[in-house]
Amino acid sequence: MSYHKPDDKTLQGLRDIANKLRILSIRSTCASNSGHPTSCCSAAELMSVLFFHTMRYKADDPRHHCNDRFVLSKGHAAPVLYAAWAEAGYLKESELLNLRKLDSDLEGHPTPKLAFVDVATGSLGQGLGAACGMAYTGKYFDKSSYRVYCLLGDGECSEGSVWEAMALSSFYKLNNLVAIMDVNRLGQSEPAPLQHDMETYRKRCEAFGWNTYVVDGHDVEELCKAFWQAQQVQDKPTCIVAKTFKGKGLKNIEDLENWHGKPIPKDRVDELLKDIQAQIQVPNRKMSPEPPKLDTAEADLSYITMPSPPKYKKGEKVATRRAYGDALAKLGHASQRVMALDGDTKNSTFSETFKKAFPDRYIECFIAEQNMTSVAIGCATRDRMVAFASTFAAFFSRAYDQIRMAAISQSNVNLVGSHCGVSIGEDGPSQMALEDLAMFRAIPTCTVFYPSDAVSTERAVELAANTKGICFIRTSRPDTAVLYAPDEKFVIGKAKILRQSNSDVVTVIGAGVTLHEALAAAETLASEGINIRVIDPFTIKPLDEATIVSSAKATRSRIITVEDHYKEGGLGEAVLSAVGEEPDITVTRLAVSSVPRSGKPQELLDLFGISAKCIVKAVHRALPN
Repeated sequence: MSYHKPDDKTLQGLRDIANKLRILSIRSTCASNSGHPTSCCSAAELMSVLFFHTMRYKADDPRHHCNDRFVLSKGHAAPVLYAAWAEAGYLKESELLNLRKLDSDLEGHPTPKLAFVDVATGSLGQGLGAACGMAYTGKYFDKSSYRVYCLLGDGECSEGSVWEAMALSSFYKLNNLVAIMDVNRLGQSEPAPLQHDMETYRKRCEAFGWNTYVVDGHDVEELCKAFWQAQQVQDKPTCIVAKTFKGKGLKNIEDLENWHGKPIPKDRVDELLKDIQAQIQVPNRKMSPEPPKLDTAEADLSYITMPSPPKYKKGEKVATRRAYGDALAKLGHASQRVMALDGDTKNSTFSETFKKAFPDRYIECFIAEQNMTSVAIGCATRDRMVAFASTFAAFFSRAYDQIRMAAISQSNVNLVGSHCGVSIGEDGPSQMALEDLAMFRAIPTCTVFYPSDAVSTERAVELAANTKGICFIRTSRPDTAVLYAPDEKFVIGKAKILRQSNSDVVTVIGAGVTLHEALAAAETLASEGINIRVIDPFTIKPLDEATIVSSAKATRSRIITVEDHYKEGGLGEAVLSAVGEEPDITVTRLAVSSVPRSGKPQELLDLFGISAKCIVKAVHRALPN
């Protein structure tokens, strides 16, 4: 197929739209007296050609499942995105003047409160990873023709997560993905490191396996051709490295420092708008996008149910990490939408069980947890897939910004962290997750599961697949006894009382490994004639406050929490906040109190005061005499 250059009328129309986008971006940022008009001006032609020549979408239905996808990774250029959707007829131009106002969804950086935004951006360096997930889904899961475009700023290309995404996209030959680098030379406080060294950008992109074109980002004809060429490439993603100027078209502002994030001064705006307006030849001409090819099925939103009850027998010893792999593979039989991702830990997290069952629904993301999280978020957009991403729980800490942004993105992604706490033993503190509960509890949309046996793990996986918002499942390395019968029902926010009597003197709450230590301590204490109540919270967030408070009141207002986690932000603090308005209840917290070391699991549980014998001592201390 040979390239047909657009006619002069079309090219002039695209130039005119670019200038209209500049005008709308300047007006909206002046109205809000804040924002990034110069970052919008550098991208005006890129946006014009993308939205009115290259991309295929329904302008009146931005989230249609067949539409091409667009991710504005340089989220601070939000006004130009809003301007493009106004020009496409989806937004009213007058709405743009509400930019950044409390009662407007046109926020300072884009969020999915807007139907044309799939993922929130603005924390730089994350858009391409999400776009990679969308493109992988389009090519390998949906097997559809929609394409994915991601606009990056040059400043954010200093983020390592950008290059993690570049590496994975080329590894999986995502020829339906196009990254556009808006190389406008200037960062926020000084020039970007490469400035306009376009050759180095080209070499870097090509070294990462991308088909690369260096173009004049203000030449609509050159851009039309580059986007067409990208569509012809069969075996690799394309990066269009566009040389642009920050503040393009603004006299005495273009390509000058110290204009980032500043609206145009009121005394200069009329003159500048007049200059831009004068370049528009046919002001009222409308250009409409081509409609998409209708070759993608609508998302199946039906509840996903396990095909059979758990197969485990009470007393059988199974690690919850192994039960996770088995549960996910089982859930995979129930729905084609269930998929897994991992960061080269699949033989430890047991996501490999799913991979063996469904190799075509598993993405190996290698040792790049930030990107793995972003890819999972991308796969889950528009409800295309139900994504479960797993690694050692400790390694999610390096992806915390991605997780934080997932909440703003209203993502339904599921994250599974194994190898939590000192109970992993000899591997030592670098592998031990001791901050993860604090981390995930702080995320507003997150449900935190902490299953303590194989049956509850299987139920946690099933619940997570059907729960809105982010879900985190904390799994453990050691083999632990199965506590529940296969027909036991589990509900988010509902605890289980595993041991109780009318003469309980204290309530002990443990989770994961420490629940089993609490049950062992209960046996020891019972032989001394002391009864304790033992609670499995199942979810740490939301926490079953009612059960905890009523149990405490029935056990002389005494609670002991025991957790394989640091004291800050974990189970103990969750329980403290649950009983905060109950003045008579005292909470004693047993937790890991300092940076641990290598050792045998039981030695470490003893050393850090969270083993059965330490619980026994804590109960003795809690009792008078």
